[in-house]
Amino acid sequence: MDLRRIPAADLDVASDPVLLAAIRDEIARDGPISFARFMEIALYDAERGYYRGADARPGRGGDFLTAPEAHPIFGRAIARFVDDLWRALDQPARFVVREHGAGTGALAEALIDGLDSEGSGALDVLRYRVVEVEPARVAAVRTRLELAGRAGILEPDGDDPIVGLVLANEVLDALPTHRVVARAGGLREILVGVDGDGRLVDVEAPPTTPRLAARLADEGIVLADGQRAEICLAVDGWVAQAAAGLRRGALVLIDYGHPAVELYDPDRRGAGTLAAYLRHQVHEDPYRAVGRQDLTAHIDVTAVERAAAASGLDHLATMPQAAFLDGLRAGEILVSYQTGPTATLQAYLEARAALVRMIDPAAMGRFRVIAFGRGLPAGRRLRGLGPA
Repeated sequence: MDLRRIPAADLDVASDPVLLAAIRDEIARDGPISFARFMEIALYDAERGYYRGADARPGRGGDFLTAPEAHPIFGRAIARFVDDLWRALDQPARFVVREHGAGTGALAEALIDGLDSEGSGALDVLRYRVVEVEPARVAAVRTRLELAGRAGILEPDGDDPIVGLVLANEVLDALPTHRVVARAGGLREILVGVDGDGRLVDVEAPPTTPRLAARLADEGIVLADGQRAEICLAVDGWVAQAAAGLRRGALVLIDYGHPAVELYDPDRRGAGTLAAYLRHQVHEDPYRAVGRQDLTAHIDVTAVERAAAASGLDHLATMPQAAFLDGLRAGEILVSYQTGPTATLQAYLEARAALVRMIDPAAMGRFRVIAFGRGLPAGRRLRGLGPA
């Protein structure tokens, strides 16, 4: 996300009072809670959580802008990957895309349009499924596809493993994460407590689970004294569930993150990577605007790859988003905005500006594309993931 950091004191958005009271009550009853539990409530509470409300989250009118929301050229590029995956699977008569965190449906619509513009036979057998924590968002995607004349492609998600693509763009970074700090060679967990004025504050305590130290040990990570970090244990279960839903095909995760040795580099990320997003600005105070701002932390790519291997998936590639889009020849798609029958200068300039942000290593281009497969032909390289 290409956002500027601002001082938290400049924010003028109040916390959701009901949600804040519920967090305080839980702390008063049970003592300080893990940051993972705080994120679970702040983001996913069934009644008041950030991702459960009716307000826009991704998009120009929301709090952050993802690549699919920035411009359809992203989804059109992904369509080329879908077409190649369908061909690699011997053109099955039914091909399903299951998208986690579909948001407004921007990626779904652009991907479908991309298959159409490419003349892909996959479009004739495509079924699209949306996985969202908030049912109203599924309905919003359905409405969007209906308005685009694609109503028949969307189908309800189920528990049956699919043949096709499981896709998640900027989903893992918002999974509930624990926070830790190294003290005198030992690991402490940063919990969430309440001070005498009723404010939410950091509280250091012994780790709530031995899995935190075990994760670091398994990855060969030793934090420097005073170093803060995030450890997302939830990613193991998320990846396992996503893998279980794939019978044959690919799992593609796109997010900002790093291998463990880079993520926990004390010189570059000694304070951790936790950030809050609000009105297209980013700051570092998670306790402001509770329930009304997004909370994220960079993903541990090593942990994701290990979880996928444990779930029986084959690792296909881990690469920057810029390289992925280049492999899909996104530049060729850009040319169509300049030379196609409905091309206009304004449309071309908008597409070019968006693509530049998507491949810029100082912006979205540094995002990681992490791809896994199951049941793919041996030695078959999928388009976008490297040389054929």
